[in-house]
Amino acid sequence: MKKFYIGVFFLFGISHLQAQETKTLWQKDIKSSTQDFLSGMTATIDRQILLSGSSINQKSQQISTDNKQPNRGYDYHVVKLDQQGNKAWDKCFGGTRHDYLMSSIATKEGGFLLAGTSFSNQSGDKKENNLGGSDVWIIRLDENGEELWQKTWGTKSNDEASSVVQSVDEGFFVAGNINSNKQLFGSKDVFVSKFDKEGQLINTTILGGKRLDEVQEIIPAKDGGVVVLIYSTSGKTENIIAFNDDENKPSQESANNQNNPQKENRNQGINILDSDVLLNHKNGQPTTINYQSKTEDGFGAGDYWVVKLDKNANVEWQKTYGGNDDDRPKTIAFAENGYIISGESRSNSSGNKRENIKEGTDLWIINIDELGNEIWQKNYSFGNRDVAMSLDVIRRTTKNNQSEDKGFLIGGYTQAEEKIQTDDEKFWMIYLDTNGKEEWRKHVEGKSKKKEERLVSAKLQNDGTFLLAGTSAEELGQENWKILKLGDKDLDHLIEKQDIRIYPNPVEDYSYVEIGFPLQYNEEAEIFLHDMSGRQVQSIKTKNRVTKINTSALPQGVYVVSANTKTKVVNAKIVKK
Repeated sequence: MKKFYIGVFFLFGISHLQAQETKTLWQKDIKSSTQDFLSGMTATIDRQILLSGSSINQKSQQISTDNKQPNRGYDYHVVKLDQQGNKAWDKCFGGTRHDYLMSSIATKEGGFLLAGTSFSNQSGDKKENNLGGSDVWIIRLDENGEELWQKTWGTKSNDEASSVVQSVDEGFFVAGNINSNKQLFGSKDVFVSKFDKEGQLINTTILGGKRLDEVQEIIPAKDGGVVVLIYSTSGKTENIIAFNDDENKPSQESANNQNNPQKENRNQGINILDSDVLLNHKNGQPTTINYQSKTEDGFGAGDYWVVKLDKNANVEWQKTYGGNDDDRPKTIAFAENGYIISGESRSNSSGNKRENIKEGTDLWIINIDELGNEIWQKNYSFGNRDVAMSLDVIRRTTKNNQSEDKGFLIGGYTQAEEKIQTDDEKFWMIYLDTNGKEEWRKHVEGKSKKKEERLVSAKLQNDGTFLLAGTSAEELGQENWKILKLGDKDLDHLIEKQDIRIYPNPVEDYSYVEIGFPLQYNEEAEIFLHDMSGRQVQSIKTKNRVTKINTSALPQGVYVVSANTKTKVVNAKIVKK
């Protein structure tokens, strides 16, 4: 096992390097005159970046809405950066009260979907009223940040969005939590809602146990469904039996649930009224609701709870992993043999956890198969409180042109317990083989320029670079966003290199051309598209390593894509469906 220790200026500036493996490629500050909360960072296929969060928008304070009320709270705030980290556009969306942007994704055609928690009724940019104290507000944008559509979804309780993904059929799954005054399953329950690509709500499943359950992340499954990663303090719980308002009998959704082998007998369930829980905005009619309780006992103060849903948000299976103390999952990714889960553990060997912790909280990685059964699990320690931030599956192409897993890269930071020390955070990366064996680890550490620094998101890019994004301030209440791009030779070696790559291929309306070899500073490449007769049908000049091409007007067939630079000409074939 190799170990690398690299002294850098944590979080966003490098003071000096003790070794030359890692270097800062660029650093950008997104300054604001108000407090800005960063919730996440999204990388597009063509390596542009969307920073998303919430800000008190100074401009909107001066703009009156139809009822003459200015915006008095936080707005959704999104900033798009190009491949060099330069600002492409800056957008805010909000009503007259607080609107918190919690999750964003890049959509397949190059736009974005924003999902967050809104306390605003119809006002400002918000086009629909809430149903409860807070509702979920989703907005779809094109690649230029212009709104395509928006939807407000909610219950009569307080609802908050946590995570959003695009599904195989180009619809969307949104997951989050319900804080119900009437307490459905517990003090905080989970919802997973399926929307079509135009934002119409198709189905919703409500999950929960008797205590608190919080969504950590949701990822798309290859069969069109999703897998939801939940932090759960609950044990096995009776299922809910929902009744219609007009008739004293189970609703159709509950009747369907009784035929599900995972459901409890209805006489053992908790009775509620559907209309007390969930409505949409289409004629005020109840939507389809499925209720699924937690079917396994918990192990400690908090556990990993993994739930697989099908393409219509119906539960297929659920699994619980934990020890006798607090175990908190952070992120999940699709692996060749199932799924890989990363999080933090305070538990020694107990429950279905097999190794003791070394200090504070340790990194706990679990590999499960496609039905949620354990393949292997491992503990890793960096000292004090270890916090997982990112998880990437490294893949390679085999000789028969198939994809297989090469290993897993986890990023995170270590912090002294209760943050009793100054300058105490260290960002780290650890690379594991497919069986969880540690191959190498790196530390990125040093002193912080400002008193208040917080790492929010860390992502590996497909060019072998690493992005760190967070907030920085001299004092609380003055937070600005910062983003740093790191280059590292060992990360670069993990990424499979090709002179030219095209994805997706076959293609329908658009594709991306990636030049795999280095371009000289400010060098311009020219991309040509020819049909099989040799006729040129398209040409684009670019300084980017990844370029989007529009193929929507081309007839079906095979085409040749050429990338020409001063030093090299590379070609590849593309199939238009």
